Amino acid sequence: MTHSFEQKLNLAATQVEDALEGLLSPQARPGETRRPARLLAAMRHAALGGGKRLRPFLTLETAGLFGVAPEAAMRAACAIELIHCYSLVHDDLPAMDDDDLRRGRPTVHKAYDEATAILAGDSLLTYAFDVLADPATHDDAALRCQLVRHLALAAGLGGMAGGQALDLEAERSDKPLTFDEVLEMQAMKTGALLQHAVEAGALLGKASPAQFKRLSRFGALIGGAFQIADDLLDAKSDAATLGKRAGKDAARNKATLVSILGVDAAEQRCDSLIDEAVGALQGLEFGSRTDVLIDAARFVAGRTS
Repeated sequence: MTHSFEQKLNLAATQVEDALEGLLSPQARPGETRRPARLLAAMRHAALGGGKRLRPFLTLETAGLFGVAPEAAMRAACAIELIHCYSLVHDDLPAMDDDDLRRGRPTVHKAYDEATAILAGDSLLTYAFDVLADPATHDDAALRCQLVRHLALAAGLGGMAGGQALDLEAERSDKPLTFDEVLEMQAMKTGALLQHAVEAGALLGKASPAQFKRLSRFGALIGGAFQIADDLLDAKSDAATLGKRAGKDAARNKATLVSILGVDAAEQRCDSLIDEAVGALQGLEFGSRTDVLIDAARFVAGRTS
């Protein structure tokens, strides 16, 4: 990761943090009765104070290619991050991955309690669609509907939630997943939301079909690489570095490409996916303006936490 890219990523993370801080303020919005303090505190614990904000960064940078208004891009980016944070809250629950640590802090069900964690996740999920559907995001109602539908598809039954269900089923099964089944599960569980993060910027920019296809492909490829990198970190790193429990995939006999291919071959596949992602951007007429997306792809493969 180059110094200039690191600065750009950190700046975007600060801007996203500020925007989320505003969205999760104690002040009730029009249409709300009030915001219960404990529930809001749990939502803020989940969404604020950590994370590289890669998904919103991808939305902001892709939207920037098309000159999208910063406020519109930021609201779409925050909606995606709210979904991501909800998924982490629920994934950490005892009924799912049963984790005590997230981003170096107690998980929400440990900091509060399980019932509050469930409600915090539910509230972050629904708030994401509130943010997107609000006219403040864009004055084009049809475009807002597109954003809502695409995010719902990425996050729901055929996307992230469905992928998590397949992952849990695999843990309980005596029959290991095949290579292709692992690819499908990971494309849903992790890849779908990362792919949507890129697509959302393209939708906001009213990309041509050809532009959208290339950017969507880019998002899908880095989504695949991200999951492999995550599995490699779980296998090779430690809790102090990751800010969460390490080695849990092997302990729970989770189906990963690392477990199927081995570390060296998984690293090679990750690098190959990044090369393909960079190639997917070729042919776009944005020239060097796609360099930051290329840097983001390489960051995915080289991250250490």
